Amino acid sequence: MEFAQTLRAKRRAYVKSRGRRLLQAIDRYLARSSLVGDHPFFDKDLFPYNRALEENWRAIRAELDQLLVHREQIPPFHEISPDQARISTGDQWRTFILYGFGHRAERNCQQCPNTARVLEAIPRLQSAWFSILAPGYHIPPHSGVTKGVVRTHLGLIIPHDREACRIRVGDQTRRWEEGKCLVLDDTFDHEVWNQTDQQRVVLIVDVERPLPSTARLLNRAMLRAVQLTAYVQDARKNLLSWEDRFESAVRRADSYQSGPSSGQRNAPRR
Repeated sequence: MEFAQTLRAKRRAYVKSRGRRLLQAIDRYLARSSLVGDHPFFDKDLFPYNRALEENWRAIRAELDQLLVHREQIPPFHEISPDQARISTGDQWRTFILYGFGHRAERNCQQCPNTARVLEAIPRLQSAWFSILAPGYHIPPHSGVTKGVVRTHLGLIIPHDREACRIRVGDQTRRWEEGKCLVLDDTFDHEVWNQTDQQRVVLIVDVERPLPSTARLLNRAMLRAVQLTAYVQDARKNLLSWEDRFESAVRRADSYQSGPSSGQRNAPRR
């Protein structure tokens, strides 16, 4: 058993190394072909779906608030994607995933029907999740998987001290604003600081990068290949398992609060 696990780990590391080199070559081509350029940050108005996100941000925030009632049941990022263990430690960075590399997390979307409705209307959506960052946490420098997508951050809960809560992408630093979108290319080296005593929550949305026809076909084939990797398949299995646990936890909490004896439990002592 131990030998088989070691062999599997070595094979995965080899495939990951070769795959990374191939992705880097494809990324260079996609950067040259990009219809929106190749920048750390983009003008949000280049992407029409950002308007719908901003127009619906209060409805999205209301559903987020309901999720945060069960915050301790939302998993740290590395429990869904073990490859993120270097940048996600303890329980300081939690993620509630709605879409992951084209896979819709059905039961999570059922928890957030208004958010899901807005996301469903976005053409060529790849991934979407609530990113919940604890007070005082720093996400160290890292870079994303592919230039095949562009990433939007919709600010939902932003600490009052905005100067102390920020994101650096490449050589540029920006700060979030509640109800407003930031658009970035996460393949640039980037990091995040929340040097406040409040949590920070954004909705992250990944959408296919605008490309001419030939590059678009290559990009879609590449994104499909990424979906089939162990990196994504393992995360998908973890997500399905976690959806079961989260749904059960919510049901138990709702049952406890609405049970026939709840009034007696909450009644003041005489």
